Amino acid sequence: MSRWPTLRRVVLHAATVASPALAVLLILLLVGAIEPGTTAIAMVAVALSTAVLVWPYVLGVDSLRLAVDRLEQGDDAPGPDTGPSESLRQVWDAVRRMHAEKEAGRLAVEQRLQAEEAILAALPDPLILLDSTRRVVRANAAAIALFAGSPVGRDLAAAIRHPAVLGAADGVLAGEAARAVEFAQALPVPREFVARIMRLEHAAGMLDGVAALLSLHDVTAIKRAERMRADFVANASHELRTPLSTLVGFVETLQGPARDDEEARDRFLAIMHEQAHRMARLVEDLLSLSRIEQDEHTPPSGRVDLASLARATAETMEMKAKSRGSSIDLVVADGLPAVQADADQIAQVLQNLIDNAIKYGRRGTPVAISLGRSPRGTLAGGRPGVAIAVSDQGEGIPRAHLSRLTERFYRVDPARSRAMGGTGLGLAIVKHIVARHRGLLEIASEVGRGSTFTIHLPAADPPVRSEQRSSRN
Repeated sequence: MSRWPTLRRVVLHAATVASPALAVLLILLLVGAIEPGTTAIAMVAVALSTAVLVWPYVLGVDSLRLAVDRLEQGDDAPGPDTGPSESLRQVWDAVRRMHAEKEAGRLAVEQRLQAEEAILAALPDPLILLDSTRRVVRANAAAIALFAGSPVGRDLAAAIRHPAVLGAADGVLAGEAARAVEFAQALPVPREFVARIMRLEHAAGMLDGVAALLSLHDVTAIKRAERMRADFVANASHELRTPLSTLVGFVETLQGPARDDEEARDRFLAIMHEQAHRMARLVEDLLSLSRIEQDEHTPPSGRVDLASLARATAETMEMKAKSRGSSIDLVVADGLPAVQADADQIAQVLQNLIDNAIKYGRRGTPVAISLGRSPRGTLAGGRPGVAIAVSDQGEGIPRAHLSRLTERFYRVDPARSRAMGGTGLGLAIVKHIVARHRGLLEIASEVGRGSTFTIHLPAADPPVRSEQRSSRN
């Protein structure tokens, strides 16, 4: 502490305190009650004695001020030297009590905010807090994950571009109590949400200008289940009607006119066996598709050597290819990375594609399978990938049908597909498995020359070496 400012304050305070006595001495001098020399000596004595008395109090006030500053900064240094002043000690005690109460209140508020932040972050539904201008003030972890980055500080339209949601937000911010809107998001995979927007009347002054709360509830699974039920009733009933009618007709025939006809009985039982297997395949494919769709929003985390998996799958399909006079030719590029995949599902994809190539390729023509690196930019985010293409030398598919091939129960030639035992679900299963893997399915076909089905799967991250793990530990 500089002594000169303190000295100046001592002089000023001493002059203020001594001014009444000095004024009295001057009046006595003016009326001739005391001599000038005596007056000068008396004034000097008064000034010096007052300065001596004031000095410790000024020092005490300075020390008190510094102690208060340290207290505000969180310094636990000893309290001020208040000297002989009991009043200053009482002031210091009062300041400490007020600071302790203030600190306790601040800590309570911080703990409450931390608890609220933890609850907000733990909620599975995305939550967004908006101010009166529709700017995003806060967002929880689920919202940040949904939008692949924090939307805080930007207009809501930067995160959700759906006009109905933005209109509902504007309506609530303009005075409506609450709105609910259903909307769909196309990327990275189709999802459907219910957006609920509620006005927060008394939060603007407490939560950084928050005026409304927007919550997003994912209803994709619910909507899909509803559509699946409708599709199942419409499509499955149609697909099952023919074999069931066949079975019922042959059962009635065997119970009636053909009861004693051994030749007809054997022929009818063979047809019934085939139709029953067709229904079993259809039910199995429907169940498989349902299981795949349930996990579609959870990408797999396993590492798969796609070349080894393709070789193993080709070997299992070799007998079927030979039954049609065909072969399976596999070509694998060198140095392919592992892919991030579910081995069982990718095996199912390869089986479906190879089976289709065998069935729809010309008898005696080979099925070609090639593995290589995906061209740069094929997968979202520029991720490197591995491509596997399955080609046949069949009749090809007219361009008008290509965009609908992965729809459930869609067939280019329904009669031929049913005759070959197809359920109309194979490519739909392929599409959903590839979507779950965040991959890409490409279909190319030329009428009269054949078709090629190519899937691109993201490469897995390189494994962490043991030296790296030990250095991190």
